Amino acid sequence: MRVMAQVAMVMNLDKCIGCHTCSVTCKQAWTNRAGTEYVWFNNVETRPGQGYPRRYEDQDTWRGGWTLNRKGKLRLLAGGRIQKLATIFSSPVQPTLDDYYEPWTYDYENLISAPLGDDIPVARPKSLITGEDMKISWSANWDDNLGGSAATGALDPVLQKLADDAGEQIKLSFEQTFMFYLPRICEHCLNPSCMASCPSGAIYKRSEDGIVLVDQDRCRGWRQCITGCPYKKIYFNHRTGKAEKCTFCYPRIEVGQPTVCSETCVGRLRYIGLFLYDADRVTEAASVPDERDLYEAQLDLMLDPSDPAVVAAARAGGIPDDWIDAARRSPVYALAKKYRVALPLHPEYRTMPMVWYVPPLSPIVDLLTGQGHDGESHENLFGAIDTLRIPVEYLAELFSAGDTAVVTGVLRKLAGMRSYMRDIALGREPNPLIPASVGMDEESMVEMYHLMAIAKYADRYVIPTAHVEQGHQLEEMACSLDYDDGPGMYESGPFGEASGTVMPVSVETFQALQQRQTSDRAADAGSLRDRVNLLNWDGNGTPTGLFPGDR
Repeated sequence: MRVMAQVAMVMNLDKCIGCHTCSVTCKQAWTNRAGTEYVWFNNVETRPGQGYPRRYEDQDTWRGGWTLNRKGKLRLLAGGRIQKLATIFSSPVQPTLDDYYEPWTYDYENLISAPLGDDIPVARPKSLITGEDMKISWSANWDDNLGGSAATGALDPVLQKLADDAGEQIKLSFEQTFMFYLPRICEHCLNPSCMASCPSGAIYKRSEDGIVLVDQDRCRGWRQCITGCPYKKIYFNHRTGKAEKCTFCYPRIEVGQPTVCSETCVGRLRYIGLFLYDADRVTEAASVPDERDLYEAQLDLMLDPSDPAVVAAARAGGIPDDWIDAARRSPVYALAKKYRVALPLHPEYRTMPMVWYVPPLSPIVDLLTGQGHDGESHENLFGAIDTLRIPVEYLAELFSAGDTAVVTGVLRKLAGMRSYMRDIALGREPNPLIPASVGMDEESMVEMYHLMAIAKYADRYVIPTAHVEQGHQLEEMACSLDYDDGPGMYESGPFGEASGTVMPVSVETFQALQQRQTSDRAADAGSLRDRVNLLNWDGNGTPTGLFPGDR
């Protein structure tokens, strides 16, 4: 058993409101450069819909992910070394610009400089590629709120995979306007097919935390990684000639901060934590013959961080004690392995994805309430799961390789939690038969509720910091661990972000951000040290020296 650590994420889809704040802040932080106009490391898709790039889930066309050969061994769906060498100078099996979208801006200058006349000037869309006038016909979220579904909904690859009976059910459900939002980032897989596809060896998986990155110095722009990734979360920068992808905000992770998309999420639907897994069994787990067994095989890789044998093996592998402790408190381990309500996205791709999803349950309550029933009663909820407005078959194609029993089991737990906690909220005697009916006890159900419904900052993000021996790898001018107690050792000052002592920005803001989102009161007053940080001052208090005449 070779124990390694993996940073992972869970998203609760019941909480996503489709505001795209995560996408905008990610783009501002990581893809606001020339050549990345069409690049969205984080995007939010409306399902049903074609996704971004369009129909990326159609692996018959794009040839992403892994498959098994006649001997039951893993091989890339796009072909082995010989095939890749034969096509290394021409890799047509990848989305074109039309499958993404032609990025554009608007002719704002015309609004300002147009001569006086009877007609109101307009700002025509201009292509960022050619500079010519263009007609906008597609974008990163063309299906937003089912806006384009009347014309393109039937092209959703997941819909097309369902049987004719299920397809008729979905067609009827369209009349009831079912939809949900699916935020997506790079999956940072345990068995990444992008890494195996790269002829230059430029894509690597960090041994300390499992984050998958692209070495820009080694990348030669072959673009085989784009073909190999079944989620199409690697993009080609046409200005630099290099591949780029989501970095899981590793400079923030190294100092204990969550990713930008998580930090700015309005619905607080994202959780970040650690898995400990057996690296020696990844290939075995990804090679199980039946696709429907991949979910359980992936769960079996996730080791119990409270098991003494696992702890001993982790220490022998060089994993620090504070990382082992973080794995014990990890919300992603709890949601995926302990409570078994988080599921991987498209496990049938055999990449062992490390971004997990809690499937949505909300529409079932709306449906029952609209029919005049008690939408929170466990008896009604359990009985209506099979008639969800979001068909279970659709969710199963996304999260369990078509196994509806897995999704139904998760939805029953979520429904049971709602009904059980409702009795408590209304002051009624809780019914112990509800958690028992879904294989849980009352204590576990309450714990799951506190984690999923009202979790505070420190419970949603359990991210151990990098160590001194890794400090030289940090991107900032100074390592956060050059300071006693690591990041966040200074209290939050009255002007927001503990401004004062000169230190890396990530260190300066960590404790204050954490306190702001976990405290029930304003930041504590503190003394002015070396400077006043006006940029991050939140207006809570006025430190001495902020305004002239205070002395």
